[in-house]
Amino acid sequence: MDVVVWLRSLGLGKYEAVFRDNEIDETVLPSLTAEDLKDLGVLAVGHRRALLNAIADLRSPKAAEAPLAALETTTPPSKDTAAERRQVTVMFSDLVGTTFCCRHCRVHDCGRSPCWR
Repeated sequence: MDVVVWLRSLGLGKYEAVFRDNEIDETVLPSLTAEDLKDLGVLAVGHRRALLNAIADLRSPKAAEAPLAALETTTPPSKDTAAERRQVTVMFSDLVGTTFCCRHCRVHDCGRSPCWR
């Protein structure tokens, strides 16, 4: 996992340089605490909470299993999923009478015709 990409996905890309300068990588990241974040210069409480919540998600077993579960649920395409052709019937319905109106007036007169009012 790339920590810079992870920070950007959280909308906290402004801390990229701080994490890079302090050599915070994917192995150190799960063990960061609120005090560590303060020491790094993450002063806004909202940003610290967002980072701690995201770090907690990284620690959870569901986060580690999610990529594997996604791979297991995908099935290869089979012959049954091939596209098929079906006949489509299209019906034109003149609901406002424009066909009748255009038969009785010239094209350039249709805008001024009483049929259009």
